[in-house]
Amino acid sequence: MAGKHYEKNIVDDHIGHRMQLRRAMLGMSQKDLGDLCGVSCQQIQKYESATNRISAARLFQVGRALDTPVSFFFCGLPGNLPDENKTTKSRRVSDQEPDDPMGKTETLRLINMYWKLPSDKQRGIIMDILTALNQGDKVSVETDETVPPIFVNGAKAPI
Repeated sequence: MAGKHYEKNIVDDHIGHRMQLRRAMLGMSQKDLGDLCGVSCQQIQKYESATNRISAARLFQVGRALDTPVSFFFCGLPGNLPDENKTTKSRRVSDQEPDDPMGKTETLRLINMYWKLPSDKQRGIIMDILTALNQGDKVSVETDETVPPIFVNGAKAPI
């Protein structure tokens, strides 16, 4: 863009957030995505942060690499896009509060691993464990003598 200064706008920012979200959903690194698209991981980072604007052809290529239609990157944009400033900026799907757990990669990994479990029974066990852990001080950690002891090489293992 010789002679023309690029200023990101809400559409560029939204597309970058959606790109990062989909990549995280798949557990893919910026390097992996860059390799699939023939660009550096730094370039992917610039697209995701809206430092660089992504072309239509590259967005199509990214969509194929992330196994999603191009329309995914536009989901959640407001229908009417007037010039917005910080005081009139509308809330979007990709907007995240700093403490929002849904915006964290860890949350996406947890969801993906949960749904990869092969049975409803296993998912139920995980839910029971999480429920017990979230009860905090209400859960006591006492040895239950009804549980048989664990033996290692013929000796009772310490609990």
